Amino acid sequence: MLKNPIPKVTNQLQHRAIGIINGKFTPHGSEELNRGFLIDNKGEKIETVVLGKALSLLKKHIDLKKSYYWIVYPKNKNTQKLHLQVAGIWDPYQLNDFSNDSSKTNFSKLLEELDLKDNYFSVRGELVFVNTKKKEIIIKICSATKSKNLKNTNFKLVVKGELSLEFLHCFVSLDINRDGNSLKLINYEVIDKNLSEKN
Repeated sequence: MLKNPIPKVTNQLQHRAIGIINGKFTPHGSEELNRGFLIDNKGEKIETVVLGKALSLLKKHIDLKKSYYWIVYPKNKNTQKLHLQVAGIWDPYQLNDFSNDSSKTNFSKLLEELDLKDNYFSVRGELVFVNTKKKEIIIKICSATKSKNLKNTNFKLVVKGELSLEFLHCFVSLDINRDGNSLKLINYEVIDKNLSEKN
């Protein structure tokens, strides 16, 4: 059974921002394994933090000289600077119950079987801002965990692309491609049109 790195949506109005990137993780230092850069196959560096559960995987299974497919959450303040949080590592053989000779396998073909590809992101949330001049949109993503000690787990993501102003405050599902430090809109679907009336 091939495990999908980006699971199917369980709820029509499920918020999320998750993606997959192939690259090497370079920590800032041996004392600080959880912070560093993800360097993609074009040599592009993206500031990266490794979250708790992925950190133990990193320590036990990951050879820092090799490239892996990283499952990441994107964060940004603008379209020029992307920040990633590593949530997991997608290795169909080493980390899944998948018996095969991994040396014969083409990971990008496996991804295609799952309708995914390197640098793909799935973003779902409320369209809160459209800048027609700059061709940028802002999506507000609300965290599913409504924990009392976390003050505000909502965040906004800036994406390069164009959506009609009539979709403002609609719940949208976006297919996004990472280009360097930018997130670019490929496709979109309007899931729910009247979010503001329900809040």
